[in-house]
Amino acid sequence: MRHPPASAGLDPATRNWLLQRARTAIQAHFARQTPPPPEHTPPNAEQLRGCFVTIHTLPGELRGCIGTFEADLPLWRQVDEMAVAAATRDPRFVPLQPDELDQCVLEISALTPRVPAELKDIRVGEHGIWVQKGPHRGVLLPQVATTYAWDKETFLKQTCIKAGLAADAWRDGSVKIDVFKAEVFMEAERLQ
Repeated sequence: MRHPPASAGLDPATRNWLLQRARTAIQAHFARQTPPPPEHTPPNAEQLRGCFVTIHTLPGELRGCIGTFEADLPLWRQVDEMAVAAATRDPRFVPLQPDELDQCVLEISALTPRVPAELKDIRVGEHGIWVQKGPHRGVLLPQVATTYAWDKETFLKQTCIKAGLAADAWRDGSVKIDVFKAEVFMEAERLQ
């Protein structure tokens, strides 16, 4: 297996800047406005990378998560778009209401490109999994497996279930399996 390529890491200032962008994008959406363009963009925020934005309620319940692997926009623009999508278009939840945002913690997962893999290649805690069979697709971020203390087989089964497939669908070789890495960071000050 070819491993997902490393990307330039995001320093703490850039991470905080991106988290602030995500919150500003959601607030602008609620005000029926477009987020203001940045006056200054940290260099690493200009990388062409996919990302997921996850919204947690306090004390840590999932409230929305949407992302893209497309790397056709700068990371900061992907963050703007995925933050609004996570707040308003996750089909598992009713749209976030403006008065809920202050009680939420935002998390960003900046992604590496996906690479084909097999079960033996999956590294729990390091890789996320993306599966596809026909029109069925599912993805779970690396932090999901560690949150639930899954081994790699359980992680793969749960990704298949999320895709709407049988848990063991991957065993017959008909399911495309990719892995990726994610640089994950959240609004730590809101957890205190």
